[in-house]
Amino acid sequence: MALFSRLTLLGSEVRFLIEEDVPSIRTRVLLRNGTPVWFYGVHPRPPVPTEDPTSMARDAELLVVGREVKAIREPVIVAGDLNDVAWSSTTRLFQRVSGLLDPRRGRGFFNTYHARWPLLRWPLDHVFHSKHFWLRRLRRLPYWGSDHFPVLITLQFAPEAGQVQEEPEASREEQREASEKIATARSDSAP
Repeated sequence: MALFSRLTLLGSEVRFLIEEDVPSIRTRVLLRNGTPVWFYGVHPRPPVPTEDPTSMARDAELLVVGREVKAIREPVIVAGDLNDVAWSSTTRLFQRVSGLLDPRRGRGFFNTYHARWPLLRWPLDHVFHSKHFWLRRLRRLPYWGSDHFPVLITLQFAPEAGQVQEEPEASREEQREASEKIATARSDSAP
């Protein structure tokens, strides 16, 4: 996993949230106006028999990040190959637990995987953001040699956006479900 930025990165960390060989990145990006924005880059292991027979670790990693960003009152962006589709129960639970917005909502699927199989494509690459941003542009870019299409997103920092954008909210039952998934995954991955 790599992160490149033209903007200054502050306090960058590579973390291993659930599995000791699956990294994620947490950093703050300093906007040109001096505002720090939390950025989380995630790429949990896909739930396929050759990688991981269940989705438990993937689900837990997303929910750990979701809980963490929910506690942050500053601007936040979470992006990466989540190895999950936008309409899955896990992605929807992540969104409610995190309180982040999905900029694709009402704009299309933006199928990013598999770039070489035109008849079998899914939206596995995601960007979620706090209500501090307006979406300016979102596009899937052309094939460039990877099995994933690149995604271009332009977000505009606008603190007033929070007054008109409503954050998703998890119910108590959904919070309990998230806690159970995280606890199960952590106990399964413990040595």
